[in-house]
Amino acid sequence: MIYRKYSVPSIWQEMDRMQREMNRLVNAFTPERNERARAAANFPAINAWTNDELEVVTAELPGVDPQDLDLNVVGDVLTISGKRSPEDPEAEVRYHRRERECGEFSRSIQLAFPVNAEQVSASYENGVLRVNLPRAEADKPRKISVKS
Repeated sequence: MIYRKYSVPSIWQEMDRMQREMNRLVNAFTPERNERARAAANFPAINAWTNDELEVVTAELPGVDPQDLDLNVVGDVLTISGKRSPEDPEAEVRYHRRERECGEFSRSIQLAFPVNAEQVSASYENGVLRVNLPRAEADKPRKISVKS
């Protein structure tokens, strides 16, 4: 006779599974909330590229006043935060569509290498923020000569 051992999920594992299933069902019926949450998590849209000396990060921030932006570099993480003020419509208007979110935002990106925080520079033009992050001197590749 062959006996098989079956593992029975614990009550906590079953409760966890039920919670995930309930979340999935609720989210299926509230797509607008999910789209807003995804949009908020990905605002602002960011591009980043590097070379041996520098990392450049650009962020699309239409309608954001540069004075309302805050940039921080801690270790190898750049955080862009700020707020976008709502537009003041003319009196007695009704929106037909309103997709641009207003309010506070924050987005962090891990940098490719440690940077020299003292030499970071930023510019803002046509709704695009550009941050230049020079590589830390201690992290730059060094050529090592071989003695014979």
